[in-house]
Amino acid sequence: MARYRRVAPAIVRRAFFVLAGLAACVRAAAPPAQPAPLAQIGKPDAAEAARILEQFRQSGIAGHYFLEFELQQMPRRGETKVFTGRLWGSRNSLGAVERINVTGADGVERRLLVQHGLTPMAWRLKEGRAEPLPAAALFEALVPGVELAAFDLLMPYLSWPDPTVERILRVRGRPAHEFLFRPPPDFAPTGVSLSAVRACFDTQYDAPVQTEWFAADGSVTKTLTLVDLKKVSGQWIVKSLEVRDEARRDKTRLVVTGAAMNLMLPESMFTPAALDRAIAAPPSEQVIPLGR
Repeated sequence: MARYRRVAPAIVRRAFFVLAGLAACVRAAAPPAQPAPLAQIGKPDAAEAARILEQFRQSGIAGHYFLEFELQQMPRRGETKVFTGRLWGSRNSLGAVERINVTGADGVERRLLVQHGLTPMAWRLKEGRAEPLPAAALFEALVPGVELAAFDLLMPYLSWPDPTVERILRVRGRPAHEFLFRPPPDFAPTGVSLSAVRACFDTQYDAPVQTEWFAADGSVTKTLTLVDLKKVSGQWIVKSLEVRDEARRDKTRLVVTGAAMNLMLPESMFTPAALDRAIAAPPSEQVIPLGR
């Protein structure tokens, strides 16, 4: 996390929005000062907590972009497998929106449309038609074997009512506010044990540097952690992040291998009706390779 400690407040605050914020518009700024002692950091009141969350929800690039990425399946035992994916991102009147294509080991391309906002939704292409993802399907792996699911991309907990700030703690050497999100009564997906989501927001950057999912018995089932950032065309994106299954200790690392910013894309491609239409990647000369 050394790179995380060196970048500027606006960079990290906006760069962490998982796939919605993998490309985010930021300004250059001086490296942050040493983190203050926890005793000097006040716990935010309800109004300040609401401001932090709203600022995070609104983060993201104002424009169109394209990302190539890998999902590196890293089981505790066994060989690493690599799956490839592509993402096209934009914003509409509801918030950030992404179209995501991922190809599994079976060679089948899975397509998702993820709409963020106060009422987040996701659709998948099934049998040639777009269908809304039911709550239980949000927890299914993007491709079999990986730890990353649509729920991790959609982050619906950001819209759950009455989040609380539990305490101030250090995460990877920096002070953070620990937010706790509890699902509303009508969020009860079949076969899924989820009692809360805990996100640790850096006190200076308002960015979650680590997020954990809790089962009904209080145990942590999954952890998502920021690994690295990269500056592309003057904008910071998340270069890599990790998702770990805490029971099996298996991990999936998402690594962005190429990016193209400031594209001109039709708004119609970010609708469920267009999910059955194939989309070509930008010309290779527009995509900046980032390596692995």
